[in-house]
Amino acid sequence: MHEQNYFRDFERSMTAELITYFTFGWDHIVSADALDHQLFLLALIWPMAAGKVRNLLILITAFTIGHSITLALSSTGTLRISTSAIEFLIPVSIFITALMHWFEGGDSGRFPAIFGLTGMFGLLHGLGFANTLRQMLGKEDALLLPLFGFNLGVEAGQILILALILMLHYLLRRLLPDSESRVVKPVLILVMLGSIWMIWQRMPF
Repeated sequence: MHEQNYFRDFERSMTAELITYFTFGWDHIVSADALDHQLFLLALIWPMAAGKVRNLLILITAFTIGHSITLALSSTGTLRISTSAIEFLIPVSIFITALMHWFEGGDSGRFPAIFGLTGMFGLLHGLGFANTLRQMLGKEDALLLPLFGFNLGVEAGQILILALILMLHYLLRRLLPDSESRVVKPVLILVMLGSIWMIWQRMPF
């Protein structure tokens, strides 16, 4: 009886911890404070929103894999990089992504290159995630569940943003004739302006 109660309490504790870190990861993507990550997803997805949803989900997964690696390394203390440098490089990655799509025009033939670049930027963004996750972790010997819950929350938030971007893109294409050329580049301009403002605000020198 005591063993059953112990395992029941243990299961409840694990579930509560998982939900806590899932919520934290979710908020880190969808909250008002996550504008940099939202802009990155917009720069990444918007020019390709008329393409295959499968490819966009693959891009999201590439980003998740990238940030999961550096998130684990940084949270355990294996990898340490200046917070100010990371915060500066994140909007730089947004600008590069938007600029790349500006010249490529969302060309699906460039998908392998975009996939690789997304994974690389995922590594960078993972370091940014780790800076906030470390503040919640009390011990470094119990990271598996927090990292899993946090990554799950981030992935769920990214899928939500992906769905919202696709819905908005679809509505604009229905409302505006030839919206592919009239909407994609103006949005990229806004993303680049936003990233330039962030770069200016976060300059480490």
